[in-house]
Amino acid sequence: MAALSKEPLEAFLADVAAGTPAPGGGSSAAVAAGLAAALVEMAARLAASDRAVEQAGGLRARALRLADDEMTSYAPVLEARDEHERELALAAASEPPTHIAEAAAEVAELGMEVAASSSPSVRGDALTGVVLAEAAASAAFRLVEINVGSGPVFERARAAELRAVRARATATGRPPPSPHAPIPR
Repeated sequence: MAALSKEPLEAFLADVAAGTPAPGGGSSAAVAAGLAAALVEMAARLAASDRAVEQAGGLRARALRLADDEMTSYAPVLEARDEHERELALAAASEPPTHIAEAAAEVAELGMEVAASSSPSVRGDALTGVVLAEAAASAAFRLVEINVGSGPVFERARAAELRAVRARATATGRPPPSPHAPIPR
């Protein structure tokens, strides 16, 4: 599979739908974070905010790199020969989605700033970026939660999700939803 940045959208969607382990939820969350960053970048460009344009562009590129990284991160879990190897592989496989959640939280926070300074004609695009970024952060956190359920990586991913939730709540003027119940094991 080609790098996601070189792959047509339809091909990526077909690869996700193919019923293979990758690309899956993590890469999809990263692509959503990249799309969110692109919307924030566009809104920032129209608002003439050079700092935000540069920051959003960097986040967009980072999200695509993370999508590529995530595509191979789960293979060692599937190849583990015993429970100890599996636990170590799950811990390692949780790093990429944690980075995705953190990048998505940055996008949501930047989008919140851009939306606040945008004209009504582009505010909706920035808010769409915020909402997509929140979804990407939440999805990535859920992958980490399923993989490890606790520990430092879990806490980083959860903190990123909460940052994105707060950014969405601030940007939209709607209170955050009640805390998520843990995923049943």
